[in-house]
Parts: sequence; structure tokens; C-alpha cells
Amino acid sequence: MTEVRDPAQCADDIAAARDALLDFTAACTAGDWQRHVLDDQGDPRPVGVVVDHVAHSYEYLAGWIRECVAGGSPAVSTDLVDALNARHAAAAGQVSRDQAAEHLRRSGDAIIELVAGLSSAQLDIDDGQVRRFALIAARHASDHRSDLQAALRASADQAD
Repeated sequence: MTEVRDPAQCADDIAAARDALLDFTAACTAGDWQRHVLDDQGDPRPVGVVVDHVAHSYEYLAGWIRECVAGGSPAVSTDLVDALNARHAAAAGQVSRDQAAEHLRRSGDAIIELVAGLSSAQLDIDDGQVRRFALIAARHASDHRSDLQAALRASADQAD
């Protein structure tokens, strides 16, 4: 059974995942930042673009949460997310570590504040859609960080 999280807990989960990604970002070497370590998983983006992608995703997730809370129902689809990701990858090709870290802090703070300010009833809007967006925000950062760390470790092991 999945534990039901209240808004403060959801916000804390997002903050913890974002902070772990910020720590990962700070530990990346300049060479790591430019590496394409997820190619074998079908993701051609370099490490830096993947990190900045998480910051970008906080922005559209927060927008969808606001839309739901305002009474709307965002038309979210795999095609839409794929298009957002493709546009971001094209625009963020040379993002620096400092730029990505600042983007993560800024967009992360915004979604953390948004989610923390919701009521439990607002998390349940649209059959729990708002809660799912909050959970995605936390999981997304953790999943990408884990994938990148594992790929960098595997790459380093192959080089030894």
C-alpha cells in the first residue's frame, strides 16, 4: 500500500530529491558534465542537459498543478512531454553547471513552495492528479540522478 503524503511531506520529498541532484551536480567534473552516458538507454543528452531538464520539468509540472487548482484540467500526454523535452534539449545544449544549479534552485523552490501551500484536498483534485504531479516532481529528480550516477560509475569502471 502506498503511503498518502500530505502537502508538507510532498514538498519535503521534492526538496530532498532536488537537493540530492544539486549535490550530484556540484560533484560532477567538467568532463562528466558534457558526457553522453545514457546513450545506451536511448537518451542522447549529456549529463548537464539531463540535470537542467529536471529544473525545466519543475516549471511545467508547477504550471499543471496551478491549472488544476484553478479548476482546469491540463491536457497532459506522452506526446506533449516528449515535445517539451525535445525543445528543452535543443535549447539547453551548452548549459553550464552553474546555470543548471541556479535553474534547479529557482524552479525547485517555486514548486516546493507551491506544493507546501496546497491543502490535502487540493492534492486530491482531479482524482489525485495534483498529488501525482507532486510525486512525479520528487521521483523524476531522484530517478535521473540515480541513472546518471550509475552510468558515470559504470563508465569509470570500464575505463579502469
